[in-house]
Amino acid sequence: MAVGMVRLSQAEQAFVEVQRIGHLATVSRAGEPTVVPVCYAYDAASGRFYTPIDEKPKGSWEQLARVRNIRHTGQAALVIDRYDEDWSRLAWVLVRGPAELVMPGSASHQQAITLLRARYPQYATMQLEALPVIALTPRHVRSWGQLTPPSEEHGRAYTRP
Repeated sequence: MAVGMVRLSQAEQAFVEVQRIGHLATVSRAGEPTVVPVCYAYDAASGRFYTPIDEKPKGSWEQLARVRNIRHTGQAALVIDRYDEDWSRLAWVLVRGPAELVMPGSASHQQAITLLRARYPQYATMQLEALPVIALTPRHVRSWGQLTPPSEEHGRAYTRP
């Protein structure tokens, strides 16, 4: 485990493994924030979160604000949340820490691609091996709300696809 890394609790880990989308926040050198929705995978073995730079229809991945910001500041935050009209079911996990680009060819890059493809079948046909992956190492983790899945007694169940 990296120095200063914080592990998710069992409830937080279960929560992030069930949710399907997160929001990645980065900040530029000038202090301008950027927040984008992302797909992600949590690697319980390393304790890191991975989000891909998937195939972009226009331009280079290097021009993405999140990539430029990570290169400049080396920091990011990821919030994973669940909204429900019944506010007693609201929950979120916020992870902050150092972020880096993991370049193709490394063992951690291949592990990230494997995890992302297992989680999102849509990535099966994308050329993720040729593109970097963003890795976020948790240094601060906060959570709030009903992290456990709502029960079926309320007419719906949350299950992992």
